Amino acid sequence: MGGKETEKKDLGLISMSYRNVYVGSIAFGASMSQTLKAMKEGASYNGPSILIAYSNCIEHGINMAQGPEEAKLAVETGYWLLYRFDPRRLKEKKNPLQLDSKEPKRPLRDFYESQRRFKYLLETQPEIAEKYLEEASKWVINRYRYYKKLSEMSFEDWEV
Repeated sequence: MGGKETEKKDLGLISMSYRNVYVGSIAFGASMSQTLKAMKEGASYNGPSILIAYSNCIEHGINMAQGPEEAKLAVETGYWLLYRFDPRRLKEKKNPLQLDSKEPKRPLRDFYESQRRFKYLLETQPEIAEKYLEEASKWVINRYRYYKKLSEMSFEDWEV
């Protein structure tokens, strides 16, 4: 048991590549208003919609009553991004991707240390865990920057 050595698949980015799917990435504990906005937009979209929600699990080793705080921590560390991709905005020559997350303001370590699945690796194989944490921290920042660039693209000349 040495931890996952590959990056997670990005279901949201894969879904956005179709350009006709409403995609929302939400975490109700991080932002209830963003969650509700994404739910309303997704429900009103005349086409396929997908909402990808952060959810903690009892296997993470946290008190389930602390779920909203854990979701907020996931977003603040960049582990989880909040965004909405609404294809209807293309017809208005607007960028369909709206990044609702701010740049991560807390180290990813804060999130990792809050959960049994990561804490166990940090305790049993600290050298490997530190290597993974360093790589994951870079990935979190790079993923945020990538989404930020995508959300800042101009669609004024977009042909619909």
